[in-house]
Amino acid sequence: MLHTQPNQTACATAEALAQAMTAGTVLEGMTLLCDEGHNLTVRLGPFTGRIPREETALGIAEGTTRDIAILSRVGKPVCFVVEALEERDGVLCPLLSRRKAQEKALSAIFDQWVPGQVIPATVTHLEPFGAFVDIGCGVPSMIGVERLSVSRIPHTADRLHPGQEIFAAVLELDRARQRVILTHRELLGTWEENAALFRTGMTVPGYVRGVKDYGAFVELTANLSGLAECSSGIREGDRVSVYLKAILPERMKLKLLIIDVLPPLEEPEALRYFITGGVIDRWSYAPEGCQKAGGDTLFSSAR
Repeated sequence: MLHTQPNQTACATAEALAQAMTAGTVLEGMTLLCDEGHNLTVRLGPFTGRIPREETALGIAEGTTRDIAILSRVGKPVCFVVEALEERDGVLCPLLSRRKAQEKALSAIFDQWVPGQVIPATVTHLEPFGAFVDIGCGVPSMIGVERLSVSRIPHTADRLHPGQEIFAAVLELDRARQRVILTHRELLGTWEENAALFRTGMTVPGYVRGVKDYGAFVELTANLSGLAECSSGIREGDRVSVYLKAILPERMKLKLLIIDVLPPLEEPEALRYFITGGVIDRWSYAPEGCQKAGGDTLFSSAR
């Protein structure tokens, strides 16, 4: 919201801030610094406001959220509501609460979202076990590495990068723990949808995701991999060109031949989404009539 006209207008004058405070309007400003007490200083319009440590994020006061959630906000936009319009030495210094803005966002999420709903999210932090994302107002959620894609990866950084705007689907709404559990792979297409992008006889780039004695597993898209014949010197993580020898829907298999090792890309490849909105009831990866079972997802709204 930082550069939107309504946000800029609400932050422009003391009178507009007072109206936003009365209405409980969520605004956004830029974090300038975090002091030694872990209070945030925020620029909003011509004013400099303050978010006390216990108001910087949900769970900080209770000790369930680590202080890195505060420190990592410096130099980035933060959402907040105006708590008070204090004066220091004759200068207006708004007192702000990010925690209350997040509580408002969570309340709206649990009132309006349903399992299977496709939402936008922003990647904030990556760990081997999962990707942490912002689902609005700084409210965090995590997508487990096993739910990022059908193709297996050793680290979430092999699929995403911090700051990336993505789509995700709500897997479950846990009201008791105030958590939103997300999944991602269902938006990247079924085996059939991904295989339709290729034809036998094509040579295309891919990534080696596993090397075994009997061959190398090569990822062509985030939700499509095939087995290539053994090739000496090939290592996991290599970018390679592969020749498509066969596409077998009834067995959900691709037969590949590695042609060459390719240089790494300078920029990460954009994800190909097959679903970017609406509500999903159920999702099945395997083609109809396939002899091999494959990763079905039944969202709780359809249970």
